[in-house]
Amino acid sequence: MAVSVLLIGLVSALCLFQLNSVFALGVSLDSLNQRSSFTGAWAGTEASSVKCKLQGSIHLPAFSMDGDFIIGGAFSLHSYTQTVSHDYTIMPEPVRCKGRSPTILTLQLSHAMVFAIEEINNNTELLPGIRLGYQIYDSCASVSMTVHLAFQFLNSLDLVFHTGKNCSQSGMVMAVVGESGSTPSISMSRIISPFNIPQVSPSATCACLSDKQQYPSFFRTIPSDQFQAGALAKLVKQFGWTWIGAVRSDTDYGNNGMASFLEAAKKEGICVEYSVSFYRTHPHSRIQKVADVIRSLKKSSNKLILLAELSREPFPPRQWIGSESWVTNPGLRKYSFLAGTIGFGIQKSVIPGFRNFLLNLSFAQVAVSPLLTEFWEDSFNCTIKESEKHFSFFVFLGLCNGTEDIKTLQTPYTDTSQLRISNMVYKAVYAIAHAIHNALCQGRNVTAQCDKLTKLQSKQVSKNESILTELKKVNFSRNGYDVSFDTNGDPVAIYELVNWQKTMAGITDIVTVGLYDASLPEGQEFQINKNIIWMEGSTKVPVSVCSGSCPPGTRKVLQKGKPICCYDCTACPEGEISNTTDSADCLPCHMEFQPNAKRDTCIPKPIEFLSFQDILGIILATFSVLGACLTIITTAIFLRHRTSPIVRANNSELSFLLLISLTLCFLCSITFIGAPSEWSCMLRHTAFGITFVLCISCVLGKTIVVLMAFKARLPGSNVMKWFGPPQQRMTVMSFTFIQVLICTIWLVLSPPFPIKNLTAYKEKIILECALGSAVGFWAVLGYIGLLASFCFVLAFLARKLPDNFNEAKLITFSMLIFCAVWITFIPAYVSSPGKFTVVVEIFAILASSFGLIMCIFAPKCFIILFKPEKNTKKYLMCKN
Repeated sequence: MAVSVLLIGLVSALCLFQLNSVFALGVSLDSLNQRSSFTGAWAGTEASSVKCKLQGSIHLPAFSMDGDFIIGGAFSLHSYTQTVSHDYTIMPEPVRCKGRSPTILTLQLSHAMVFAIEEINNNTELLPGIRLGYQIYDSCASVSMTVHLAFQFLNSLDLVFHTGKNCSQSGMVMAVVGESGSTPSISMSRIISPFNIPQVSPSATCACLSDKQQYPSFFRTIPSDQFQAGALAKLVKQFGWTWIGAVRSDTDYGNNGMASFLEAAKKEGICVEYSVSFYRTHPHSRIQKVADVIRSLKKSSNKLILLAELSREPFPPRQWIGSESWVTNPGLRKYSFLAGTIGFGIQKSVIPGFRNFLLNLSFAQVAVSPLLTEFWEDSFNCTIKESEKHFSFFVFLGLCNGTEDIKTLQTPYTDTSQLRISNMVYKAVYAIAHAIHNALCQGRNVTAQCDKLTKLQSKQVSKNESILTELKKVNFSRNGYDVSFDTNGDPVAIYELVNWQKTMAGITDIVTVGLYDASLPEGQEFQINKNIIWMEGSTKVPVSVCSGSCPPGTRKVLQKGKPICCYDCTACPEGEISNTTDSADCLPCHMEFQPNAKRDTCIPKPIEFLSFQDILGIILATFSVLGACLTIITTAIFLRHRTSPIVRANNSELSFLLLISLTLCFLCSITFIGAPSEWSCMLRHTAFGITFVLCISCVLGKTIVVLMAFKARLPGSNVMKWFGPPQQRMTVMSFTFIQVLICTIWLVLSPPFPIKNLTAYKEKIILECALGSAVGFWAVLGYIGLLASFCFVLAFLARKLPDNFNEAKLITFSMLIFCAVWITFIPAYVSSPGKFTVVVEIFAILASSFGLIMCIFAPKCFIILFKPEKNTKKYLMCKN
């Protein structure tokens, strides 16, 4: 690049030299081969002595035609340059192309340019009155030759010398079509861009050429590799491949293209195991090493030498993915191991009249063109000139007599079924023509003649700049295809997805199986409309992964020291799921959900509470109802025998009130069964607290009555008047009112409320009632315990009073059971999980209630029903 910059500087100096004499500088195009020849000529100041001459060797065009404006062309018609030795004693020989036969496919490209220019010249609407010419050169696929041609294009500029005379404008190049490859195009663009000469390449795809700061005058009709790299990465991902290999040519095109692909592949999560490079001039040992590596790869690009090396010995089947630069090359179809290759190709097109133009090649035209002569002789195995008859491989080559029929040839030159790059050349010429038309004929009627003598600007550089400006704005359609350029000089990226399929005859055909349009939304770029035949004729998509996909319910764990595509699949930890394939992380379920057995989705946790459908719920509800029924039966018995001595002797009013409160105690346990709600939570605790206090208050009242009755029998005692029925009622109401007050304060300040207990069990949700205020709950229980303890103490003191039927004994046993149950309840309540907390509470209620009714009322009912002889006043008054 440094040499190129230096040469650009030298050429620029040519136009700025303003001394009394004119210095004509000639640049030998062998300069990039480390040789330069500069020849100076002094000329007098007289106008008559001015003579412009291009010094150095001149490379003649392969095809040319004069015109008002010349479009340059550079194509790799030959594949090599001739190597010459330099002894620095004589003028170096000009660079020559090596080999007799031109590249037939590229010959078609050059003729596509000629065809387009002749079609434009015959067009009455595009550039009317202006005739385009062309100078098409053979670049020999050589960077040095491309640089040579670039300077040759520059040296034909309209140079204004201070002698007042101009050099001839013959061969003035307005724009260049070419080069074919990216590396030569880069070299050419660096040289001609400072002079604003537009360059439109039909096949240079390097993404680097989209950089308008480095290549401001470069355009192309083929999509950039930036798009192709992304498309290839998406194609690989489309078929689930994550483990591939890559090989590239060691050129600007190959290196930049691979860099773009690797970046796109990384974004798509694709791992490239190897990325190797080589060039055709590398030694065979280097090619062989790359071939050894490629045997484990699954991607390559256009490398004839490498493919030839691979064909020497069989290797395991590989699925090949081709870039546009070789997947549509018909010359590679001879390698059978490439069958099944897929890749992107430029859209095929039909150019009306082009085939007839190619076949309309007369013998006279061939005879005057060295390039066409080579083509003709090699195609028909004969020689044009008698003096050139010779033996080749012991086969005599006869003289071409002009009767050869080009229509009988089956070569890429005559094959117009796969017009891809030829169409890119065709569109490039039309784009330049439209730019010239817009620069010269803007504002004119399409049928009017354009004035070819009108100067666009006073300087030639400005004229090229005008065409360059118009080229950026072209937008037209030709043969059904739109032609335009974005700000980077690139067209819209549309590719055909092609597949190499073998026919019944064993011939490999390039079949279009789909389309890729980069302008479509993400995920909709691919349109596959035909079946793809993969390697070895398989219709099943091959697998290419370092590690198999991790199913939902697992996550990827990278293998130490390996790329990200190599991993192990590990089951998600407890409480977490992954619901996508190849998930990198597992996600925790919401606290109300839990993973299913496969751990690929979150399902609601089962909700648990003591319901009427549970066995425990049914049993407890049954006992509650039985207890209530038993209490009601007892009440009925007492009511039926309310006048009997045993009922009257034990304070029948308090007995009935106690029976009613016991019935409520049994029934309040039912409120603990079922799904908790806001009302049920408040009701169950307060109802339980109030009914039990009412019950214990009645028992306490009966105990006090027993004590007062014994005191009343003492001589001179009148205590019964201080604890008669009114005082008994007041005592019960007072004790109960205190509990009502405690419950009211509890409900007002912080009442119980339903909650979902998510912490007791990981696998289920417990519906329960939160206490709200723990102080309120324990105050309710504490008050019940206080009354029960006081009642137990009084009953214990009165247990041995001298009555044949002393109720204090029964109360003592009932309170003993009551206190034992509730003392045991406290630790059991605190430690029981989930619904068992409610079970413990219901059990305590039922147990204490049954203890009261069985201890206090069961003996009395037994006497009433089965021992009526003891239900007499005389018997009750007898002392033990």
